[in-house]
Amino acid sequence: MANHKSTIKRIKQSQIKRLHNRYYAKTTKNIIKHLRKINDKAQVYELYKKASSMLDKLAKRSIIHKNKANNLKSKLALYKNELK
Repeated sequence: MANHKSTIKRIKQSQIKRLHNRYYAKTTKNIIKHLRKINDKAQVYELYKKASSMLDKLAKRSIIHKNKANNLKSKLALYKNELK
């Protein structure tokens, strides 16, 4: 266990940030899964906008790497464009 007050505070803060980051990452993953199951083009376009925005925010906040966000957006765009 930590001996300094500042170390104890840092541990508490990092746990809170970890839970916060996990929540947003998991929410984004769920939207991506939901998007891939939908076959309606109009719904996919709406969800794609939301998902790409969320991925950009995750990359901006360093929750995921920016290249991973771009790769996911690219795959989703390919899926979106091949729907008829």
